[in-house]
Amino acid sequence: MTAAGRTQQEPTSTFQIDRSLQTLAGRAAAWSQLPLAARIEHLRTILRRTAEVGPDLVRAAGAAKGGGFEGEDWVGGVAIQGRTVRALLATLEGIGSGGRVPIDAADVSVRPDGRVVVEVTPMDRWDRLLFPGWRGEIWMEEGVSLDDLDANLGSFYTKGGVSRPGVAAVLGAGNVASITPLDALHMLFVEGKATIVKFNPVNDYIGPYFERVFGDLIEEGFVRSCYGGAEVGEYLAFHPMVDQVHVTGSAATHDAIVFGPGSEGAAAKARHEPRLTKTITSELGNVSPVIVVPGEWKERDLRFQAEHLATQMKQNEGFNCNAAKVIVLHEGWGQKEAFLAALRRELGALAGRPAYYPGAFERWESFVASHPDVEFLGPIGDGIIPATLLVGLDPSAHHLAFSQESFCAVSATTELGGDDAAEFLGRAVAFCNERLDGTLNATIIIDPVTAAEAGEAVDAAVDGLRYGAIGVNIWGGALYALGTTVWGGYPGAALADIGSGIGFVHNGRLVDHPQKSVVWAPFRQFPKPPWFVTHRNTNTAMRRFAEFETDPGPLTLARVALASLRG
Repeated sequence: MTAAGRTQQEPTSTFQIDRSLQTLAGRAAAWSQLPLAARIEHLRTILRRTAEVGPDLVRAAGAAKGGGFEGEDWVGGVAIQGRTVRALLATLEGIGSGGRVPIDAADVSVRPDGRVVVEVTPMDRWDRLLFPGWRGEIWMEEGVSLDDLDANLGSFYTKGGVSRPGVAAVLGAGNVASITPLDALHMLFVEGKATIVKFNPVNDYIGPYFERVFGDLIEEGFVRSCYGGAEVGEYLAFHPMVDQVHVTGSAATHDAIVFGPGSEGAAAKARHEPRLTKTITSELGNVSPVIVVPGEWKERDLRFQAEHLATQMKQNEGFNCNAAKVIVLHEGWGQKEAFLAALRRELGALAGRPAYYPGAFERWESFVASHPDVEFLGPIGDGIIPATLLVGLDPSAHHLAFSQESFCAVSATTELGGDDAAEFLGRAVAFCNERLDGTLNATIIIDPVTAAEAGEAVDAAVDGLRYGAIGVNIWGGALYALGTTVWGGYPGAALADIGSGIGFVHNGRLVDHPQKSVVWAPFRQFPKPPWFVTHRNTNTAMRRFAEFETDPGPLTLARVALASLRG
């Protein structure tokens, strides 16, 4: 039984896994060579079935995690999957009609250092209405020029299948229902691999819904699924019929697989001697920073950004690899205390909810014990962890909150100096890059007046941050959700120094050599975003949003708007 009282799936036997992998290995070449039209039809079926299973999946998630927060699973389990499938569909349909990834010249620019930037959001006319003022970009790695851009887009499709046929094993994450299906979509439709998925025991209730959504691909021998814990993951990773392994989870899990557990594994890691030598990609944890640039904010700005930050801390009860973990403030900001007071009010007003993820209380206790100035905001006890702030960490000291991800509702504040916003930004970038663990996502909050005064310093900060996803006035974690922006750690990690992982997933626009994704958004948005944890109608609004993303149209869009206005 799980902590929530539900029965977990029985582990899949090695005999059944062997049979599944024999099927996949025998069908891998057929999947690699499947005509584009057939792939498009599969995506259309996946989109339709994602909508069909939505209500049952959300009910199952609520039963496992504690009810009352269905909106999070409508967006995290249904809407995001629908968006990503729609992005892939639009891209493949464009390739089918024009022979190339459908990115217009107007959506491409070149930075002063020669790096190519591709605008990928808004992805269609609906996005312009849903996300007014948002601009999402993929910054490509050095070496890709404007002249050879087409050669670095959608290579699996535009170059006749550059990856060798093979089988990928996806070792699923336990916190968000869409992670494992999206990783499988990436392996299938971006990497071109037949795929076996192992569901994490924490949320293996998603397995039957995955099997319904991917049912045609399972029937045709291109997809298989299995259940179990570390032993099953180990068996899959080292199976001779598996060519590639993708891990979503913690760096500790990654290292145990690649180098081995315990002291022997640590010694092998120190020698840079991995025991797993096949291709391995990963999306791992992060001490996610939020850089709050000082400015002169109105009272409504303070409240909006306090709600924004509270969402980054408490969405999914903080069990997100992209949750806000270190809030970087300017020590001389005149509104610093007013902002923190607004944040405390928002966090303190939130309802308590079960800390459903295993090990949460032990992690929480270790972080609470690590710093003398701790604030508890909201209810505590009966399986509930309150929002917790570790206040005023010395930015030059070694803190647990800088080096480890709490993976629960614990965040820290730290303060830096600087004569103005531009100097503060430069110091904040250096601090995040050098002092915080991980490279997955970061967020910058800056008002338009201050941004104008800071000038090129804002662009320099975005450029300088060594993170795979950066949000400017939008939670960096939102880049996970857009489908068009890539998601993964900043390039440069090595197996023995894995950081937030190797490789990118999602990538609905099939950009071959991404360095990072960046999304720019308005400082304040109206109506209040329905995914805010402070939105009064979030459960209904997020259900409407999921219905729209799986079947976009004027009527479903109007329903989203009406529900959002009631927040």
